[in-house]
Amino acid sequence: MFFNTTRQQPTFIKETRDELCDNKRRRRNFLQRLGPQGCPADPLPSRLAAEQRRLGQSNALLLNKGFRVVAHDRRGHGRSEQVSDGHDMDHYAADASAVAEHLDLKNAVHIGHSTGGGQVARYVAQFGEPQGRVAKAVLVSSVPPLLLKTDDNPDGVPMEVFDGFRKDLADNRAQFFVEVPSGPFYGFNRKDAKPIQGVIDNWWRQGMTGSAKAHYEGIKAFSETDQTDDLKAMTVPTLVLHGDDDQMVPYKLGGVRQDELLQNSKLIIYPGFSHGMLTINADVVNADILEFIQS
Repeated sequence: MFFNTTRQQPTFIKETRDELCDNKRRRRNFLQRLGPQGCPADPLPSRLAAEQRRLGQSNALLLNKGFRVVAHDRRGHGRSEQVSDGHDMDHYAADASAVAEHLDLKNAVHIGHSTGGGQVARYVAQFGEPQGRVAKAVLVSSVPPLLLKTDDNPDGVPMEVFDGFRKDLADNRAQFFVEVPSGPFYGFNRKDAKPIQGVIDNWWRQGMTGSAKAHYEGIKAFSETDQTDDLKAMTVPTLVLHGDDDQMVPYKLGGVRQDELLQNSKLIIYPGFSHGMLTINADVVNADILEFIQS
């Protein structure tokens, strides 16, 4: 999603444009432009999320602050084409580049959550910065540099965990999309946690609209892709946000290591926040994102 820093009086959605953008392999990406009327369409000082479904509350905040927002769904997810190939970080980043080029975006701020943070890192390093399109980046509960346990990454997550994800997804995708948000994703499995049924149901709905193949192959993309070089290559100011009770992407593997590898970063670790903090703790997280964007 993208925002325009030319301020208008705070107002909610006055213009909505849904579009399909072809990448070079003719795969169709769904994108949506939202924002106040009268803002120049291009170029946009802006923000791009890996997919818009995870950042709805962030969208609303930016829109109400008078920013222009563009959001897109990752391939195989939401309203983008359910393709049979390309469910990897290289293609995710190339698709993001196709959206940025389609809109001729410049001076953009790119935001990604979880796997989306991996997409942002690869896009910024390999497309956005070389093309001069990026001003800043925000990585929220994000997977880089590498989740999988390897000889070079001994503190990583064992392959057995990701194999378990694949088995559960293949055996009963609908039930898998109940158990993940009911448990570790939002921290609803913690003592004294108060599960929010609407949040769980919405996570299930979002998951079931996507491609089973995209979800299955996406596990390899988010767990096995080494993005050390992507992080080292990024020079734009980057905000790194992570909760220290993230059960999906441990913060010491994610945010802490990102901050060590990035050249120009600011790290915020939130005590007790889960992987789904963009939803559960939206007021706190979005305030920090907005402050960074406006600085």
